Amino acid sequence: MLLAIDCGNTNVVFAVYDGDTQLGQWRAATKTDRTSDEYGIWLTQLVERDGVKVSAITEAIVASVVPGKNFDLKRLCEKYFNCKPRFIGDADVGLGAAVRVDNPKEVGADRVINAIAAHATYGGPLIVIDFGTATTFDVVDKTGAYCGGCIAPGINLSMEALHMATAQLPRLQVVNPGQAPVIGTSTVAAMTSGVFWGYIGLIEGLVARIKAERGEKMVVVATGGLAPLFAESTAVIEHIDPDLTMRGLQQVHKRNSK
Repeated sequence: MLLAIDCGNTNVVFAVYDGDTQLGQWRAATKTDRTSDEYGIWLTQLVERDGVKVSAITEAIVASVVPGKNFDLKRLCEKYFNCKPRFIGDADVGLGAAVRVDNPKEVGADRVINAIAAHATYGGPLIVIDFGTATTFDVVDKTGAYCGGCIAPGINLSMEALHMATAQLPRLQVVNPGQAPVIGTSTVAAMTSGVFWGYIGLIEGLVARIKAERGEKMVVVATGGLAPLFAESTAVIEHIDPDLTMRGLQQVHKRNSK
């Protein structure tokens, strides 16, 4: 069995695969001071509770955009699962897809993995939108090659910055204002409308510009926790795929195990 780990700036997601079948998925906050032992004790208990034998996990693969956590994740795999993990970006880990940007090493591992999984599922060309700590728009051509994209601040990050940098604006959660007027008549209504519809404008505007620049029809796939919230308010998002990154890790592992 395979342990797949996606280490992002906000959360670390763990999943166990038996072949192509995901047996379970667990999530923890990304904390720089959390040790491999803390992850290990927490994760092994959850894995066993959900009916997966820890001893049955013999391989691991990691996508990480937080270099400071790589040592702890490596130690986690070695100590608690008795295996040496593969890391996306290592020279001996082949992606099976071209990365056509100026400096491939600069591209976040999660963005490349998302592109691989999206192309395998939906074909190409396509745009992958990931609503994470940052909101990313990634372009994949018809052959499955990663061709670059756009990075914008994530919506939760933007709302926190708005609260922290102002004296009178409260901290709010992201919600869909529904049928409420776009023009807010209170501070909370104005913030809710501005952030939500502003991000809808960002999504629709960037998707339209990317398609115009590429000059072709493109499938648009969204992933990340807030994908459903925005997808219900814009027609440009055609598919919501919450397991895109984990599936990409599983696929890259399979390509490197042949």
